[in-house]
Amino acid sequence: MPASPKPLILIVEDEPELANIISQQLETVGMQTQIYHRTAHAFRFLKRNFANLMLLDITLPEQDGFTFIEELKRAEINIPVIFLTGNDSEVSKVKGLELGADDYVTKPFSAAELIARINAVLRRAEASRDFNVTKNARITDEPFVFEGATIDPRTLTATFPDGSVEKIGRKEFGILAYLHNNPNVIITRRNLIHSVWGLHADVRSRSLDQYVVKVRNLFARKGHPLKNLRTIHGIGYEFSPSDSPDNLGGGEQPTESAPAPDNRTD
Repeated sequence: MPASPKPLILIVEDEPELANIISQQLETVGMQTQIYHRTAHAFRFLKRNFANLMLLDITLPEQDGFTFIEELKRAEINIPVIFLTGNDSEVSKVKGLELGADDYVTKPFSAAELIARINAVLRRAEASRDFNVTKNARITDEPFVFEGATIDPRTLTATFPDGSVEKIGRKEFGILAYLHNNPNVIITRRNLIHSVWGLHADVRSRSLDQYVVKVRNLFARKGHPLKNLRTIHGIGYEFSPSDSPDNLGGGEQPTESAPAPDNRTD
């Protein structure tokens, strides 16, 4: 049985000695760590990479932890956070502000306490991810109608007007949900990939094209070809619902052929 991947913990702490001690303690119990003494460096890492959790000192030289959390939110970078606090006033602020932090520990703290809190947050984060079908859709979302078919996230099915029910994959569901929520606008490949696969997905991958072909083929088999899903070459797509004024009189769109397999963003 393959071993579970080691969780990657970012340690954003400006005291090198403390950061190194924390790193050693976490690696002893099977975690990976990455240390940053400045939030700018941590931000650059998180823009391009995934981490399971971040330990964030509130008092940092160039930017406090509260401001850094807000910056991550604006960039749509979501990561569980445990604040490292140094005094009671910081604790009060953590409790009083809705910053999205998952927990906090007050210095000085023991290795056992920190590790226990990290494991608890990791378990909660994993449980939360279980509800996600894709990055932009959850099984708790309400069913919606897409070109006559009822799309149900709880069962990952599409029920067509003739009563037939078809299973759909997670990525196909994510694409349908994004198109449904963004009608009559140009949707860039980058935005669609990041919304369905995640912020760190490779936007050069052709996986998106393969899944769009699957969606088109599904509706075509059921007698509902998506003529109103327009491919804008080099940019992305535009979906005009059949009951939209923008779609009245629209002509048939060219059929897409599936590109060579590429699984980089699956």
